Amino acid sequence: MKQNKFKASGVTVIISLSLVLFMLGALGLLVINANKLSTHFKENIGFQIYLKDTATSAQIDALIQELNSAPFAKGTTLLNKEQAAEKLKKDLGEDFISFLGANPLLNSLDVKIKADYANTDTLQIVEKQLLQKSYVKEVVYQKDMINSLNKNTKAIAIFILIFCGALLIVAIALINNTIRLSIYSQRFLIRTMYLVGATRSFISKPFIYKGIRQGVIAGIIAGALLAGFIVLSVKFIPELLQVQNENVLLILFVGILLLGIIISAFSALLSVLRFLKLKTSDLYF
Repeated sequence: MKQNKFKASGVTVIISLSLVLFMLGALGLLVINANKLSTHFKENIGFQIYLKDTATSAQIDALIQELNSAPFAKGTTLLNKEQAAEKLKKDLGEDFISFLGANPLLNSLDVKIKADYANTDTLQIVEKQLLQKSYVKEVVYQKDMINSLNKNTKAIAIFILIFCGALLIVAIALINNTIRLSIYSQRFLIRTMYLVGATRSFISKPFIYKGIRQGVIAGIIAGALLAGFIVLSVKFIPELLQVQNENVLLILFVGILLLGIIISAFSALLSVLRFLKLKTSDLYF
């Protein structure tokens, strides 16, 4: 009967530790990829250049070459008025050209910018330079989105770090309490071994080894849950695949495993030492 209780308490420890390690791993993944995600979003904002109908092919080609060689540009894509019309026709679900009698759209260039230049000050300078060209009609970019993204990035990073620290402290406390409760049922055995002359290290070793085993199992389970979480995230948000790094993920998984081992083994050691320090009369409460 007692053996079943020990097994049940061990399973409880492993499940609790697995869930905590999974949450820490998911949050660690967010911290690791936060900067990459910010860079990815910034580089996908870009801006559009709308060209007048008077713009020649030579002028358009020269402008594309100029933009591609500029330090702020990551890439430039030409969308001619025919392609724009086809795209709009699909979005609207009807042929607006036959209704209007002509194609009112303009040739345009879609420019993706590097993350370091994703700010309104830089884009205003670029806009001013581009509008000086006689064949450029308009430069469009999302000012509010860029300002909001730059403003919130630092605040979010600080919040995540604080939240990570708080969660780690709470996680360690929860795991330590769970392991202490699992060892509580063996407090009389621990005390008896101590009274008959067993050293603290001799008494602690089996519990530490058990803690290491539980940490390894919990770390593997948490790693599997995290891998499933990543797969599902990429399935629903394909863009996340672009910011993943296999080496970083491997380090994260190893870190989760080591963290599980360290927390579990250290908590087991602290629990045993605590019961060894208690008076015999205190073991009954």
